[in-house]
Amino acid sequence: MVHIAHEWLPAQGRPEQLLLLWHGWKGRADAMLPLAGALRDAFPQAALLLPDAPHAADGGHHGRQWYSVEGLTPDTWPQRVDAALQWLGPWVRAQQRRLQVAAPATALAGFSQGAVLALALAARHDGIAGRVLAFGGCLVQPLHAAPAHTTLHLFHGAADRVIPADGSRRAFGQIGALQGDATIDIADDVGHELHPALIDRALFRLRNHIPLRTWRAALGAAAASVGGGGR
Repeated sequence: MVHIAHEWLPAQGRPEQLLLLWHGWKGRADAMLPLAGALRDAFPQAALLLPDAPHAADGGHHGRQWYSVEGLTPDTWPQRVDAALQWLGPWVRAQQRRLQVAAPATALAGFSQGAVLALALAARHDGIAGRVLAFGGCLVQPLHAAPAHTTLHLFHGAADRVIPADGSRRAFGQIGALQGDATIDIADDVGHELHPALIDRALFRLRNHIPLRTWRAALGAAAASVGGGGR
């Protein structure tokens, strides 16, 4: 069972966006508060949910985890992520129904293990959210197709030694090769952390990036209009 440690709703009116923030391994929801504060200021009509992961962290740590890292290998990593997605996807949809926010107006934001899950969920269930903000994460298996209805924003510290920035670089390359929609921001001299510089870039991307699907729809409508006018 997922415990929502922090939930903020608009002061007035229904939520226009739903922002779900997932912490990293042996962390808790409180670790995402700096990002939550920035998002609340930027999007006052959004609902923000910060849950604690459902399992106690391996090794007797005080924090929580979304899946176990004991004996984790490149071969077992995708299996453990897939197991978490079995309940995480329905949980996301349940929050969308509860708060009456559609999938395109939903953003998944995760750090480390939370970012891994956000990317994997968007790849597994295209369109479950309009945006993913992945801080210090990676894809655990190659993409067969890029999400057509989700924009993936990748943020990483160049000095990250836990999940090296090459994880985001490879993901960005895969998404581009599959004609998906993604951005990447890598901060110099930043390690495995939810750094203020990366939070600033996330706000910039949310405010200024026009999704590729929007461009394609506009171009298609323009082409149809020109074609119709020539008859």
